Amino acid sequence: MLVIGGAGFIGSHLVDRLVADHAAVEVVDDLSSGSLANLSDARAAAPRSGAELHIHTLDAATPDLATMITLRRPRHIVHLALLVPAANSTIELGRSFTSMLGVLDAARAASVEKVVALLPATVLYGTPSARQLPVKEGEITPRGVRGVVAKAIVELLTTYREEHGIEFTALAATTVYGPRQQARQGAVARLLDAAANGEPARLSGDGRQTRDFVHVDDVVDALERSLHRGSGLVVNVGTGVQTSLRDVVAMIGVGPPPSFVTARQGELGRFCVSTVRARIHLGWAPWTTLPEGLAALRDTP
Repeated sequence: MLVIGGAGFIGSHLVDRLVADHAAVEVVDDLSSGSLANLSDARAAAPRSGAELHIHTLDAATPDLATMITLRRPRHIVHLALLVPAANSTIELGRSFTSMLGVLDAARAASVEKVVALLPATVLYGTPSARQLPVKEGEITPRGVRGVVAKAIVELLTTYREEHGIEFTALAATTVYGPRQQARQGAVARLLDAAANGEPARLSGDGRQTRDFVHVDDVVDALERSLHRGSGLVVNVGTGVQTSLRDVVAMIGVGPPPSFVTARQGELGRFCVSTVRARIHLGWAPWTTLPEGLAALRDTP
């Protein structure tokens, strides 16, 4: 098993799960947003569980990754370093496409059985109206350049499946939160960081925009299930529940009242996804409620 971005927020939680399952795991990460500290639990647990864990500090957009895939010949590849939250420049967005293309070409040469890719749902589905919510997978209408790149990655996966027989599942994840997430990587982490520092949460516009918040443990469960199910599909990973940023601040329940800044141009107003396909094809459903997840994060030292 190869996990690209395995030292990051979501990736390190997946590695923890795989190590607990006694798997042989190869981690690739350039540590631009991930950290070896995120893998400390997995590194300590691997010898006890009988798992194999190897960590490679590599850039996923360079030929070195293709060489490693050819040498190691993993059965499955999970790519979690695509369109990461902090990557917004045209060069970084282009590198996501280049990385996916390189991984797929190396997977073809190494006879990899399946590639699982994680993409941001909020850019895949445009600006849905209230009647389109929760959004279904068949309604891909990309929003902005990030959305165009995300759609192109889906088309790339589809093409390699049709022409080279490489199976894939593309998970379209909503707003993921949980332990190890840095403040710059997500709304929940940012709001919790403000509360912890006694600062007012800064909300865009009136703070009534909604998101579909899904806990990282639930996302990891969906990733594991995708290794053997949901082939050839885009599958939403979310809760189907809309929660406003104002309500998240209220659930956190500590810190001064929020402050409000001018809304960003083109900001998504309301959003959540349908989880019907995930239930049918992955046998997956989220189990962590937002109040439970926030309470655990708030109470963790």
